[in-house]
Amino acid sequence: MADVGHAAGVSHQTVSRVLNEPHRVNDETRDRVETAIKKLKYRRSTVARALATNRTKNIGLISTGLALHSHSKRMIAFNEAARASGYQVSMASLPTAEQEPMQAALDVLLGQGVEGIVLIVADKRALDIIDSLEIDVPFVVADSGGSTHRKNVAIDQFLGARMATAHLADLGHRAIGHLAGPDWSLDASERLRGWRTELESRGLPVPEPRFGNWTPESGYERGREFAASREATAIFSANDTMALGLLHSLADNGVRVPDAISVVGFDDIPEAAHFIPPLTTVRQDFVQLGFQIMSTLLGLIEERGAAEVVGTEPELVVRKSTAPPARFD
Repeated sequence: MADVGHAAGVSHQTVSRVLNEPHRVNDETRDRVETAIKKLKYRRSTVARALATNRTKNIGLISTGLALHSHSKRMIAFNEAARASGYQVSMASLPTAEQEPMQAALDVLLGQGVEGIVLIVADKRALDIIDSLEIDVPFVVADSGGSTHRKNVAIDQFLGARMATAHLADLGHRAIGHLAGPDWSLDASERLRGWRTELESRGLPVPEPRFGNWTPESGYERGREFAASREATAIFSANDTMALGLLHSLADNGVRVPDAISVVGFDDIPEAAHFIPPLTTVRQDFVQLGFQIMSTLLGLIEERGAAEVVGTEPELVVRKSTAPPARFD
């Protein structure tokens, strides 16, 4: 920094202001400093800065579960929010939730001097493991189950499922089936609970859900069962990927959507608007979620406090895969 200051004809304190508070430096001086930085190929040392300030500006992120659309979008959104706040993120991505790998990942991150930890988990088992770990820095969990004994930020999966089911009921459907996600999934459990609660609140029958594993193949298999039974005039699929397989299967079995059966998905993946027919679904604002996670964690790091549970509401996106039930006189 002293070399940059010498080349620009300013003090090292002015160089520091250009790097950290550029709005406090006049344009002409700032231009000279930035030119010197480029010429000397100056890079700030994060190690030196950490020693000088006792702040690493580094956050650890541990994620578990499959590479699902919603899961990966949560991770990307948080990374963007952290960078916008001037922090870098050290990531540990684990395929499954197991005690020893999670403890090892935590030890590595704490050894790097992270100022806080974010845990983005898809598996119910991960929550029990989290509670057994000794995390001696501020931490936030993205837990769609909404546990209240830890700092938790999540998109309200329960509400989203109720919105999807209510949309079908408002169209006049009385036999609304559910293509559920796997029983180990936190999101799937909340969406199942929301579907059931909405039906019960309206006095509608609650059929047995049919379970998939988040893949289009499982949606296709369950679709054959729905087509054969004709037990539902509408189906709420727990994610868009299974809904894709479901739509394919219904078409192959001569069941027209939405003429014979309406279908609603969840996630609003980029392809959902281009399904045949375009899919009515529930959209999640992952950008807002990422910034809420970061804001909550910063509140803990800076000892400003934070709400126990922070929730984000999803949005219903209506397209052409839903319609009132067919009437046969």
